[in-house]
Amino acid sequence: MTLSDPLKRPASPATLILILSLAPTVGLGIGRFAYSLVLPDMRDTLGWSYSVAGFMNTVNAAGYLAGAFVAAAAIRRFGLAATVRWSTLSCLLALALSALSGNFFVLSFARLLVGVGAALAFVAGAALAARIAQTHPARADFLLSLFYAGPGLGIVTSGLVAPFVLQAMGPGSWWMVWWAMTLLSAMLTIPLLMAPLGDGSGPGAAKSAPFAIRPILIYLAGYFLFGAGYIAYMTFMIAYVRDAGGGAMAQSAFWCLLGACAFVTPWVWRRVLAWDSGGLSTTIILGVNALGAALPLAGHSALILTVSAVVFGISFFAIVGSTTAFVRFNSPPEAWPKGIAAMTIAFGIGQTLGPTVVGAITDAFGSLSYALNASALLLVVGAIATAFQRKLKTDAVPVAQRRASASAE
Repeated sequence: MTLSDPLKRPASPATLILILSLAPTVGLGIGRFAYSLVLPDMRDTLGWSYSVAGFMNTVNAAGYLAGAFVAAAAIRRFGLAATVRWSTLSCLLALALSALSGNFFVLSFARLLVGVGAALAFVAGAALAARIAQTHPARADFLLSLFYAGPGLGIVTSGLVAPFVLQAMGPGSWWMVWWAMTLLSAMLTIPLLMAPLGDGSGPGAAKSAPFAIRPILIYLAGYFLFGAGYIAYMTFMIAYVRDAGGGAMAQSAFWCLLGACAFVTPWVWRRVLAWDSGGLSTTIILGVNALGAALPLAGHSALILTVSAVVFGISFFAIVGSTTAFVRFNSPPEAWPKGIAAMTIAFGIGQTLGPTVVGAITDAFGSLSYALNASALLLVVGAIATAFQRKLKTDAVPVAQRRASASAE
């Protein structure tokens, strides 16, 4: 098996990457983000403050951070494909656990577990997707961006289910939504388990190369701020829509629109993601994301919320893709798992701190508008930080790219 044949049988690279994208569909699109849809009912039924509600996503983010720390070791021990599969199954278990009890500690453990599983599946899946994409250099950035459409699929499907389950079953039915999310995730996991995934083995695949952190500290700082800033928007926007008078249909429409933007991201940002110019691509996309987060501050009208969902959604999914492209441009394939893990750790630290801090700000001032203010500000500062990142000077990347090109031919 060679680098140009990371799976056991010939297949379209786009199809293979889309199958891999089901891992973040379950772990992130549903496991993490569906919580926002259930949060208002959980908060009302269980008597939570905004700080406690934010803490649940902080626990989830802490699990994600822990998973990112051990991802490289897990991949070395079990391989890319096995790590993706078992981690996705752990997310499925955590979703079922979320439906079993309203106990604070049980729910906290479930949020922690889905975070760990999501990070492991994401890092391993992204590394394998990058290897597949690299065998087609002319389309590599477009193919890789397909992987990041996974969370969008999870957001759309959960948005089509959760609000209407809550409306049909009435207050206190949050646990039924979690059962629905478990069933939905189980169906989405089947193709991932059935596909004949390999381990990405080939020249350099089994080797491990170091990934230098010091030259990209400013970039990591910007990605940290993105992690802290985006999570406030994604955690509290459904509550914001509901507080503005939006019912199940409005909440579903907002959430589905946000997720649907993931599917056009590869076409919208294709040229930007292909720029091998340090942090510039991330700066541009992050700046657009900050604009989307700030728009609801201008009012509660349907038009403003619609534009906000589109602008935020169309940039949110591309930012993660831009960091993987940055790693791919600035390090050899042997270092990609460590590079992606480093990015995920910086992101994870930010999103661990973000929800509780922003929730506390909201409790103190009594308005979700302050959460959105904090979100937009963090994203703006993150965009400024990444603008200072320059392209790394290394000869390893062009050599690796030429080697991949020759293998593809």
